[in-house]
Amino acid sequence: MIDFNSRRTLLATIAVSVLVAGGGGLLIGRTLLAPEAAAPAEEEHEEEEGHGDEGQIAMEPARITAAGVQLSQVTAGGLGAEIITQATVTASPDGQANIAARADGAVVRLFKRLGDPVTAGESLALLESRDAASIASDRATASAKVVAARQAYQRERRLFEAKITARQDLEAAAAELAIAEAEERRAASAGAAAGVTSNGRYITVTSPVSGRITAAPAVLGSFVTAGTELFRVANPARIEIHAALPSADVKRVSPGDTAVIETPTGDTVRAVVRSVTPGLDAESRSATVVLSLTGGLDGLAPGQSVRARITPRVAAATGEVAVPDEAVQSVEGREVVFVRTANGFQVRPVTTGSRSGGRIVILSGLKPGETIAGKGAFMLKAELGKGSAEHGH
Repeated sequence: MIDFNSRRTLLATIAVSVLVAGGGGLLIGRTLLAPEAAAPAEEEHEEEEGHGDEGQIAMEPARITAAGVQLSQVTAGGLGAEIITQATVTASPDGQANIAARADGAVVRLFKRLGDPVTAGESLALLESRDAASIASDRATASAKVVAARQAYQRERRLFEAKITARQDLEAAAAELAIAEAEERRAASAGAAAGVTSNGRYITVTSPVSGRITAAPAVLGSFVTAGTELFRVANPARIEIHAALPSADVKRVSPGDTAVIETPTGDTVRAVVRSVTPGLDAESRSATVVLSLTGGLDGLAPGQSVRARITPRVAAATGEVAVPDEAVQSVEGREVVFVRTANGFQVRPVTTGSRSGGRIVILSGLKPGETIAGKGAFMLKAELGKGSAEHGH
């Protein structure tokens, strides 16, 4: 029989053997599972490495707008080449109209108010006018004379064909008919020009252009004379920029030169020089440069003050470019810009030069025609830093 001490020793030996066997099994199990457990981590690492090119920021247009990033077109010409001047947004000659009364009369109907949209030929008001009655009377008289002259001509033609009257009588009747028809056309044109209604009592005031009513001094019931302004209409889609140019810079600018319009909100719109006034204003001693927009019209309205940056073509040949200074950001000790790509932006190292007036010269790294992030470029820098931190993690 095994005594108590021997029995205790035997149990301890068995326990140690079980622990050794279990530990070995655990080690074996870990050795067998290790390669399979590591595989997903390696695959994940490979996916992270293939996520995108270095310095590439994927961003859709809607997200660019939401982030407040504004695009800027790179144009040729350094700081000294650009002519920076104040300008005013103005309605183009074919995009505005001052509508006046065409005859004396009382305003009896108003169809449109200030700010209302109108289309070309649409009625704006109705005037009750004695002139309308007079014009309508002339029109009716002219029509009656045509009827009488036509009947006389037909009668003379029958008599001539019957060899009762001479040819000169037929020719005289034909001349009277032609004169009557000409008078009828004149009366009809006068009535149409004045806007006389068919009943000859009213004159209709219509708009010659489409747009919106920007002024409406016409008052219901008031009596107006011919030439009194009743409405003013402007088409916001037909605008141009008038820039004041100092006399020293007039000779540098010519039609066809490119320009950039900067709005108070920081937006930019591309434009081109349409014409330059040949003389200087007597008071301001400056010439007026008319700029036609080649880009969008967002943020521009007649009467708005903007800034114009004109780049003469002679200056563009220098090869230098200048961009907004906020477009240049510092990333890892390097000065970079964010160039617009099909899918977002690409980081581009650049070499910078002098700065002035919120602009900075790019000596290398950019070329004219490229589009970069201007205002709000720091948001892309933050996005790039966030992407690098996630990748490193």
